[in-house]
Amino acid sequence: MEVKSGTLGSCSKDHQRIFQEWFNFADSDGDGRITGNAATKFFAMSKLLREELKQVWAIADSKRQGFLGFHEFIIAMQLISLAQEGVQLTPISLKYEADVEKIDPPLMEGLDSLIAKSKNSTVVVDTETNGSAQTLPPPSSQWFASKSGRKAQAPQYSVTSIVDGLKRLYIEKLKPLEVAYRFNDFVSPLLTNSDFDAKPMVMLLGQYSTGKTTFIKHLLKGEYPGAHIGPEPTTDRFVVVMSGPDERSIPGNTIAVHADMPFNGLTKFGGAFLSKFECSQMPHPLLDQITFVDTPGVLSGEKQRTQRSYDFTGVISWFAAKSDLILLLFDPHKLDISDEFKRVIASLRGNDDKIRVVLNKADQVDTQQLMRVYGALMWSLGKVLNTPEVARVYVGSFNDKPIDESIMGPIGRDLFEKEQDDLLADLIDIPKKACDRQINEFVKRARAAKIHAYIISHLKKEMPAMMGKAKAQQRLIDNLEDEFAKVQREYHLPAGDFPNVEHFKEVLSGYSIDKFEKLKPKMIQAVDEMLGYEIPELLKNFRNPYE
Repeated sequence: MEVKSGTLGSCSKDHQRIFQEWFNFADSDGDGRITGNAATKFFAMSKLLREELKQVWAIADSKRQGFLGFHEFIIAMQLISLAQEGVQLTPISLKYEADVEKIDPPLMEGLDSLIAKSKNSTVVVDTETNGSAQTLPPPSSQWFASKSGRKAQAPQYSVTSIVDGLKRLYIEKLKPLEVAYRFNDFVSPLLTNSDFDAKPMVMLLGQYSTGKTTFIKHLLKGEYPGAHIGPEPTTDRFVVVMSGPDERSIPGNTIAVHADMPFNGLTKFGGAFLSKFECSQMPHPLLDQITFVDTPGVLSGEKQRTQRSYDFTGVISWFAAKSDLILLLFDPHKLDISDEFKRVIASLRGNDDKIRVVLNKADQVDTQQLMRVYGALMWSLGKVLNTPEVARVYVGSFNDKPIDESIMGPIGRDLFEKEQDDLLADLIDIPKKACDRQINEFVKRARAAKIHAYIISHLKKEMPAMMGKAKAQQRLIDNLEDEFAKVQREYHLPAGDFPNVEHFKEVLSGYSIDKFEKLKPKMIQAVDEMLGYEIPELLKNFRNPYE
């Protein structure tokens, strides 16, 4: 297991003051980020070899954001100090050799004199303000939205990370295409600033009493606001568990309109859903890195005949698109996959790479029964997960109770511990993969928006100029699958990237096709350039500066 932020990155208050002064000096534009160019100049004062500094950056910027914040900067300084003492900078060696309390700030040649000079030049005296000292404001990065309502242009210096670059590309290239062809009505709401800045998300799905809420409590090592546990369906709402200054629960309607939270798109599911949605906030180091989504237990048997008051599978699909990891929980006594559970799993289409299966409460059966249960689970999943690959299944008992060795024996205990370590390693990797996942989702969205534009413009082209518009629209809706095939052949598009026909029909029936836009080649070309050139260039600009 690699070095955790709880080891490297923590330091005494005296060292923190020194690092803060160094960070402020290196962060010349005052945006709280040190990018590759600034880091190479600053790190050069350590007199370390380029290969060593490459490893320093790789470990400090483990999330591959393309910049160092203050916490990552402290890690980098501690790594440089260790390297100057001759320590090999590998995660394994650091785990055993790094004693954080004994790491002094590194030797940075000429830094003190440079800081002294900068202090004399950073204060500007303004005669128009009675000679009082005025600190220069940092460059503004408020280009995502402008008060005037016009599209704000991002100045070149405002892009200081991969995420900033994606925001800019979305505003300038992708959003105009989405707005023109009503992508937000058919597929996904328009993205906001908070969607890009949101922490990685893990969603838990499963039938009632499979241990979803207990799983989250086990990871947090304690209760969280709004947690209810019982043998019957006790979690009757979607609960987002995220970091906050204090312990509190926020109702769904409030979260949905909160500008700093990425849940604005849930308003389309209406008040019936929002009354069954809440946010649970609490201070916790794990929640600083990951947000959890606890879902209502999927119904089975007679219970599933009771209709929910909102589009349950639609909400699951919305969260699945936003999530970095989806955990499907089963227990040995609930292996049957109900009709509602089948619909839920079907709604995860397109997110198969995020799905992990957890066979929870496995210590309730002995070793022989566990083998049979595992086989039965794989057989059940094979009928609903339409993929040739075998789903990764974690076997264990994810709660705070000690494993009953009288049932499982010592072999079972070792198995559960290894499986738990594997799952925890998967969760620890999420923040580091978040940036890559964000790029992946952005590219998927851009391709989906392009295909949507082709479909809408094709339907518009098939409409008559004058008479018989209503009949023509109905004919197009009835034969939508054939129209999709025409678009696919005309533009040489992969069939798997096309939207669900039934859902598209349902939304399309509420619109007049004649009012749609014709194809705008310049918009398509802008998105093609973004995918083919600008995104690769963005990744190149914010890679490890020593590569």
